[in-house]
Amino acid sequence: MRLLLDTHSFLWFVTDDPQLSKRARSLIADLTNEVLLSPASYWEIAIKVSIGKYPLTVPFEAFFKRGIEDGQMTILPIHVCHAAVLSSLPMHHKDPFDRMIISQAIFEQVPIVATTRF
Repeated sequence: MRLLLDTHSFLWFVTDDPQLSKRARSLIADLTNEVLLSPASYWEIAIKVSIGKYPLTVPFEAFFKRGIEDGQMTILPIHVCHAAVLSSLPMHHKDPFDRMIISQAIFEQVPIVATTRF
């Protein structure tokens, strides 16, 4: 199964945060699943790190490289077709990063492993 992580699911998985549900952790860790990560997630975290809202104990690039490699994740590039879906989404959610992740999931027809915080 292909899965797309939201930003917080990625963070909670790589930091082994107990707030990530056991089911979500199991799905992400299952090597038979293709786990996807949107550039929107590392863009969002880069902004939060730069303004002091999300401190990292290691350099940003090392944190993401390790998380992606250790989790055997694949980056799902943002394409024009994803932005086209975004352009027609209703404004139920105003977070631009989440909206892009939602658009990618819709276009790619993959479920999102999501949390309700960030």
